[in-house]
Amino acid sequence: MSYLNGRHIGLGIAALGLFAAGAASTRALDATTRVTQLLSTGKTVMDEPIVYPTGSPAKLTAAIVEMQPGAETGWHTHGVPLTGLILDGELTVDYGAKGTRTYKKGQSVAEAISIPHNGRNTGTGIMKLFVVYIGAEGAATSIPDKHH
Repeated sequence: MSYLNGRHIGLGIAALGLFAAGAASTRALDATTRVTQLLSTGKTVMDEPIVYPTGSPAKLTAAIVEMQPGAETGWHTHGVPLTGLILDGELTVDYGAKGTRTYKKGQSVAEAISIPHNGRNTGTGIMKLFVVYIGAEGAATSIPDKHH
C-alpha cells in the first residue's frame, strides 16, 4: 500500500539505474500495432534478484505518482518488486552508500526492493511516474525506513 506521510510517497522507482536492462526495443505486431519494450530484467537497479511474493493471492497495483519540484518521497524500501516509467520530468534517487541515479522522461526502471532509497524531483516541473507493483494480498508496496 502506498502512503503519503508529509512528503513521503511510497514510489517505487529508482531502478532506472540507469536502465537495469539496457535500451528499449520496438517490434511491429502488424501494420497498425507496435510494441516498444521498455525494460526486461531479472534484477533491480541495485542488482537485487527479482523474486515474487508467495503465500498469498497475487495482487497487481498500478499508479501514477506526481511530485512537485523539490518534493521528496522520504526514505523507504519496498515489500514487492516494481517497475516504473517516467512520464514527465526528472527524478533523482539517493541509494545511500550505493550512490544516486537520475531518471528522466521516457526512462524505465526496475526499482530497488530492500535497499533504502529516497526519491526527489530535481526537475523544474511536476514529475510524473507510472509505477506497477507486482505483489500479493497483504504485502506492502512501500515501507518507511526508520533508520534515515
